[in-house]
Amino acid sequence: MKKILVAGLLVLAAGAQAQKTSPAKPGAKPVAAKPAQAANPLKNSVDSVSYAIGTMVANFYKQQGISNLNSAMVAKAVSDIYGNKKVLLNEAQANMALMRYMNPALSKNIEDGEKFLAANKKKAGVKTTPSGLQYEVITEGKGPRPAATDTVTVNYAGTLINGTQFDKNDGISFPLNGVIPGWTEALQLMPAGSKYKLYIPYQLAYGLNDQGPIPGGSVLVFEVDLVAVKGKQ
Repeated sequence: MKKILVAGLLVLAAGAQAQKTSPAKPGAKPVAAKPAQAANPLKNSVDSVSYAIGTMVANFYKQQGISNLNSAMVAKAVSDIYGNKKVLLNEAQANMALMRYMNPALSKNIEDGEKFLAANKKKAGVKTTPSGLQYEVITEGKGPRPAATDTVTVNYAGTLINGTQFDKNDGISFPLNGVIPGWTEALQLMPAGSKYKLYIPYQLAYGLNDQGPIPGGSVLVFEVDLVAVKGKQ
């Protein structure tokens, strides 16, 4: 009796095992395994606010037309600032890089002007001051040199480096400290009665902004006659 019972149990066990290992019947649908749920990388409030700031910065500059960024460099900049490390670009350089990237026409004006000044400074008779102002003496007068606070009378014509004239005046008077920095510096070098040709970098002229017919970032070329120095008015 025991032998029959044991044999029956073995048959049942074998049948159960066969059911576990037997191939699926044709037409049976396999049961898909549930995918593992991704862990949330935002572990705390610092993670959340960091990610939030990243999304706001990225969305802002994407809307400004910057569609391609090196995220590794963005992360490095953040790390350098928060780690009090020496940055690769100071604030002025960073602003310039951004402006030139977003305004190709401005970038071209700056590059053309830099090439022009680099070649021009090598020409005979052209002098360059520490500020970057370039000038050449056409006629050297014998009168007094003006101070920055003096009023002067001049004749002048101004052009872009491509020769386009944007301004011309004869017999105009103005306080020397009321004009672009390149003029304030240059005219203090000129004795009354002189005629100079000035080559003024955009940093000493109108900067990066358009000024009427003058595109932003332009080097300006002037021929200036210093007619008279009138002193303070």
